[in-house]
Amino acid sequence: MLSNQKKARNIMALVMMAVMLIGVAGAVDFNKVADPVVNLINSLLYPILAIVGAGGTIYCVSLGVKYAKAEEPQEREKAKTHLKNAIIGFALIFILIVALKILMPQLIEWMEETGASSSSTAASSAADSASAS
Repeated sequence: MLSNQKKARNIMALVMMAVMLIGVAGAVDFNKVADPVVNLINSLLYPILAIVGAGGTIYCVSLGVKYAKAEEPQEREKAKTHLKNAIIGFALIFILIVALKILMPQLIEWMEETGASSSSTAASSAADSASAS
């Protein structure tokens, strides 16, 4: 029986080979693939942001209570470290979500340009092969 890592590697290798075959076979309209993904990300972004914010607030409050109740210096220092790490983690999550929201239009534009250039390249190579025969 294969381990989970080996299964994941095999699946990733198959996906990579399929992507390369599709790219070799001709033009791929990335918009058909990218549009549903972009719409899903856009529709889930604010609910995820709200859930992460609520969860982060509750977690930080519980860590603050744990810090306030700690009587021994070791417990207090441990709670303080956990609180710092939680605040840093949630700040990074918020920054990344906002960056994703800001960069989404540029990513969409890039995907459209890439799709247009790959389809024009494939069309010109198909025209070249047709004229050669």
